[in-house]
Amino acid sequence: MKRRVLCTRDALPGGGLVRLASRADADVVRWTGTGKPEPAELAELAGRSGGVSAILALGNDRIDAGLLDAAGPGLRVVSLASMGFDGVDQRAAAERGVVVTHTPGVLAETTADLAFALILAAARLTSTAESDLRRGLWPGWGIGQYLGHDVHGAVLGVVGWGRIGQAVARRATGFDMTVLHHARRPTGAPGYIADLDDLLAAADIVSLHVPLGPQTHHLIDERRLALMKPTAVLVNTARGPVVDEPALAAALRSGALFAAGLDVYEQEPAVHPDLLAAPRTVLLPHIGSATVETRTAMARLAARGVVTALAGGIPANAVSPPAG
Repeated sequence: MKRRVLCTRDALPGGGLVRLASRADADVVRWTGTGKPEPAELAELAGRSGGVSAILALGNDRIDAGLLDAAGPGLRVVSLASMGFDGVDQRAAAERGVVVTHTPGVLAETTADLAFALILAAARLTSTAESDLRRGLWPGWGIGQYLGHDVHGAVLGVVGWGRIGQAVARRATGFDMTVLHHARRPTGAPGYIADLDDLLAAADIVSLHVPLGPQTHHLIDERRLALMKPTAVLVNTARGPVVDEPALAAALRSGALFAAGLDVYEQEPAVHPDLLAAPRTVLLPHIGSATVETRTAMARLAARGVVTALAGGIPANAVSPPAG
């Protein structure tokens, strides 16, 4: 009898589900609704299928204890087509001997491209300028219009020194930027700043690349925003709750911060109304990894995690091995 794999979407880029079914010799149970499924909806589907051996999910899905229980005792792996894994109840997974995997390597360069696009767009006020042009509000060239700040030669502060943070730093060298970085532990790399407050005060542009957890929730809050230069730019392609959104909007309104570029939000897909109304913002709908090549690679790596786990192995991209 073939094992069942629950996929939280009806399709994946690059024919990922077809490849998965053939390689894992499994029946794929698909959620066919619109938008993001709730854990209870997935639990009902898993239970209706008599349990599943694997769950292939996306980074914005919530995988809670109820869903893990509905999947049944045969569940071996939750494989995420995502770098982030904060949506999974990892303790519940470990208690049930379920391995959790993610896709940390394949999206780093693409997300770094997007982060640098936000750096350029926010610093140079391109969204404001384009909006005026499209609405017929541009009166013609003027020497005082849309004055942003130079990116070349600026000080870039990278918060989080993982794959994406380092990839952003590499791009900065082409703009002759001075790169500082902060991480919880010394990195041994040039430009390391042990105190985040010191980095925020020194940087012209701050780019966030930390995982979401208790230590990073609202890492950038009202106090820390006040440390930044009034000419500074904040970019977030990490996780929305890393930034206190009302505090950021207030800093932009008051002129305490020059501009911001965001690709992630605290209550996705909702965007805080204060951010929508804030000046000098570039707001994107979580497209950091959104290229055909990268999303296909993410789907294939997630499928590979399922195949390896169902064959009795521990996938190389496991977040942590199961407790059992």
